[in-house]
Amino acid sequence: MEKKIFQLSDDNDFSNSRIDKFLQLKLNNFSRTKIQKLIYEGFVKINDKVISEASKKIKNDDKIEIFFPLPKETNIKSTKMNLDILYEDDDIIVINKAPGVVVHPGAGNYEKTIVNGLLFHCKNNLSGIGGKLRPGIVHRIDKDTSGVIVVAKNDISHIYLSKQFSEHSIKRIYESVIWGSLRPLNGRICENISRSVRNRQLMAVSKNKGKKAITNYKTLKVFKNINLPKISLVECKLETGRTHQIRVHMNFKGNPIVGDKSYGKTKIKFKKIDKNVEKNLKEFNRQALHAKSLGFIHPKTKREIFFEANRPKDFDMLIKSLKKASI
Repeated sequence: MEKKIFQLSDDNDFSNSRIDKFLQLKLNNFSRTKIQKLIYEGFVKINDKVISEASKKIKNDDKIEIFFPLPKETNIKSTKMNLDILYEDDDIIVINKAPGVVVHPGAGNYEKTIVNGLLFHCKNNLSGIGGKLRPGIVHRIDKDTSGVIVVAKNDISHIYLSKQFSEHSIKRIYESVIWGSLRPLNGRICENISRSVRNRQLMAVSKNKGKKAITNYKTLKVFKNINLPKISLVECKLETGRTHQIRVHMNFKGNPIVGDKSYGKTKIKFKKIDKNVEKNLKEFNRQALHAKSLGFIHPKTKREIFFEANRPKDFDMLIKSLKKASI
């Protein structure tokens, strides 16, 4: 059984809100009816006590836990999907994941994930180390992040690839569109990352705790014009792979990723802006982050191989409009 924990702080805006409305805001994939059903069935706790009233009001410092029972049938359905396969052999499969697609099934997402598509494509020939919900999954990227991921088709490959990820020897390069320009333009961010104190769903830079996180970045282009807010295209090379690492580090630098609803700017007002750029910015409903390339040692041949994924259409259109409007 999976669960999520929310710790309310003194400066939150949810005090005196109904518990069902609060959870609906926090859990995008769940309807209010579904949340109320979980409450009535005893799957929600406030301060370690089970509640049964969906109308119960929450207050500052409350700890809220919601449990997600797995479906009675835990066999994940294989589904025919249009997977963008960059490479495949008997040991691995490399995919360019589209934005908006979840990598593996979990609470609220049991269909149309990458795993559902892989089960259909590979005819169940995937590593079993990840269990029924994560067959073949060695690593993942966020739902709204696009780009390269590698999947193991057998346990030997899974173990070999996992070791490279744990030793941070995997070569990962991302592209991101950020607000403003970084100082210095090229650099290295070495800041530990841990769970946010204010919101346990999010991560944050932590001076005294958390895990070591290192992001090397290079500014590829600063877009600027009298009719354009300063925006930059940045390349990030990961030495570590912490949850939301690039998103957290860019926000820490004061340059959040364009479109990032969790770590970025939520309300943007422009005095003067190119109309085409404004349209693309408003229509960009996710973080502008793309896992551009992935390099690793092949589990069987022991040769280093690299894969690169094309930018998705929305990401490419955003950059093209910025280039056209900038100096």
